[in-house]
Amino acid sequence: MRKKLTDILFSFPFQLLVLHLRSNLLLIGVWLLLALVITGKLGGQFGLRYLFLSPEYMGEVGFISFFFVGVGYGGLVMSWNLTTYLLDAYRFSFLASLGKPFAKFVLNNLVVPVAFTLLFLVCQIRFGLLHELQPLGEVLWNSAGFLVGFIMLVLALALYFQFTNKDITSFSNKGKKKKKDPANNQVVKDIRQHRNQWRVDTFLSDGMRPRPVRSVAHYDPAFLAKIFQQNHLNALLVQLVIMVLIVLLGALIDHAVFRIPTGASIFLLSSTVIAVGGAISFWLGTWRITGMFAILILLNFITRIDFFHHKNKAYGLNFEVPPSPYNLDSLQNSCTQAAVDTDIATTLEILEKWKLKAAGPNGEKPKMVFFCVSGGGLKAASWAMEILQHADSLTNGQFLEHTVLMSGASGGMMGTSYYRELALLRQQGEPIDLYDRQHVADISKDLLNPISFTIVTNDIFLPWANFEQGGQRYKKDRGYIFEKAFNENTHDRLNKTIAEYAEPEREALIPMMFITPSIVNDGRRMVISSQPVRYMMVEPAGVKVPGSIRVDAVDFRHLFAAQNADSLRFTTALRMNATYPYVLPNVNLPSEPRIEVLDAGFRDNFGLKSATRFMHVFKDWIRENTSGTVVVVVRSFERQQVIKSNENRGILETLLNPLEIAFKVMSLQDYEHDNNLGFLYDLLGPDMLEIVRLTYHPSEDLKDSPISFYITNRERADLRRAIGSEESVQSLRRLQELLH
Repeated sequence: MRKKLTDILFSFPFQLLVLHLRSNLLLIGVWLLLALVITGKLGGQFGLRYLFLSPEYMGEVGFISFFFVGVGYGGLVMSWNLTTYLLDAYRFSFLASLGKPFAKFVLNNLVVPVAFTLLFLVCQIRFGLLHELQPLGEVLWNSAGFLVGFIMLVLALALYFQFTNKDITSFSNKGKKKKKDPANNQVVKDIRQHRNQWRVDTFLSDGMRPRPVRSVAHYDPAFLAKIFQQNHLNALLVQLVIMVLIVLLGALIDHAVFRIPTGASIFLLSSTVIAVGGAISFWLGTWRITGMFAILILLNFITRIDFFHHKNKAYGLNFEVPPSPYNLDSLQNSCTQAAVDTDIATTLEILEKWKLKAAGPNGEKPKMVFFCVSGGGLKAASWAMEILQHADSLTNGQFLEHTVLMSGASGGMMGTSYYRELALLRQQGEPIDLYDRQHVADISKDLLNPISFTIVTNDIFLPWANFEQGGQRYKKDRGYIFEKAFNENTHDRLNKTIAEYAEPEREALIPMMFITPSIVNDGRRMVISSQPVRYMMVEPAGVKVPGSIRVDAVDFRHLFAAQNADSLRFTTALRMNATYPYVLPNVNLPSEPRIEVLDAGFRDNFGLKSATRFMHVFKDWIRENTSGTVVVVVRSFERQQVIKSNENRGILETLLNPLEIAFKVMSLQDYEHDNNLGFLYDLLGPDMLEIVRLTYHPSEDLKDSPISFYITNRERADLRRAIGSEESVQSLRRLQELLH
């Protein structure tokens, strides 16, 4: 028993594992991070595991997409073996006496990759069965695709090393005068003096058979080191090729055929991280930690320089003309009484046309509908489309005709704007069935894979490719690919400028739409509309009593009139509204000082701020010309129901406790919106305000599903279930009664 235990403890695979845990924690950390991602423990709220467990290639999830992920994973496994061989092979000098030393090393260094492979396959099979609702045969076929890709890559590299790596039979140490040690002198000394050598009694040979280790004392240490050096150079060459491949893929992001699944790209990037980390450790030795910190500090300094610091810009705007001043005085001067009155008059003309269109057959005053939709990735986009189709269908098209304003955040506005565009195209004569379920399928197509692929292959290496839009040149990055993929999914129907919606809105053919990203610099909202809306910049009292109330919003078209604001791409406006940090790049605008914008959800995730202010400004007209307002609040997630206890917390949790309220943005907005709705009730009168809530309540086992630019088949099915739930049916019936 003792001998068996000793054989295990001093076997080559076990000693390698111990060595990695002792000396290669940074490399082990890469595997750990990947394991946390595929199990959903890390990045679960963003759906990062979808990139690996449901990869898409050319719009399909199947054998081919998993094949590419397998190829990427093969690159990672080989990079792991190459790097650890580079760092640690000299500690096992007996390897140099064997035929094909690298192959023997790989065979004994598979404990970590085998464990990860089994974990991946378990997660992939469970995900396919439980979340994508695939039959077992299809799931196993996908697993086969992953394994085939992995094996093919490993065999290809093994074949390369078979013909290029040298072993003891390739060198002759006889009859040659030694002039200079060809290898690292320190390695030679370590082998000669038996320093840093690890005890190994047995190793796995070909056919996975254990064999005893032979002594290498009779070999010249410089001769053994020479073998390691030649193998090391070969390893570095392969790792360099992998890095070049990633950069080349980033240069081809425009072509869908080259957009391999992001999971494959992440595996390849991880292989590069391991290779670079290993190279730094190899060359810097005991100074590696200090060296890594120095490199990070140097990178931080270099990227402060404009040439090395990429800024995403709003597509369509002119950045060559002088920037617009952005300060409190210029903002305050933008919303004078005269300016606001001018914009109000323009909107009143729209409301008059809306009234003629929405009025009853006998001239009854119509109900005025405000559609306020939450963010929440593609789940919110799909939920918004489901609601609009059902609401408009049940009211025989009256819902959209009664709607004056659409506002909201992120994914919800993506679905809403697509439905509005379909309605406009139908009015313009295109044979479009507004209630076709294909529209829900289109708006819910994957965006996460192309975004993540571009981050991994392009953005992380600094975007360098350009494209032209409206005579202006911009960099291709994940913001660019988001819009390109979104337009592909929606058949280029939204590939317009904001100015192209001005006339349909003025004629009340479609509802007005306010897109309201948040300004990073000062927290104000940027109101993007095809119409002049300076009345949205400040509460009415701030106009009547200048200086009494600060401006809290900005009219985009007015601020950037000199920079061709009307030429802003509509998809860029939607992207600005959905710019979740890190997932999409903050958008820079041509002002002085330069401002950045990101997701509308940080200020108003439900569009209720916009609706409230609009009703406040036009309250007199609403009371006189309508039979009341209906605020339709569409949420893709529930309000917080459970109140968590703060008891039994440790010292670290206690220290962080005062900061917790800062992360409860959605709950704080809920309270503020309830207050605003109460204000509207008092402002308009008890019979002039109705609130209809349509909230997606996920099934119990989907309550923790992520907010992401990807949704699973199970989530799609659950959204269809939710629209038919009793609560949703009652809300839609109430809406139907109000409009009839």
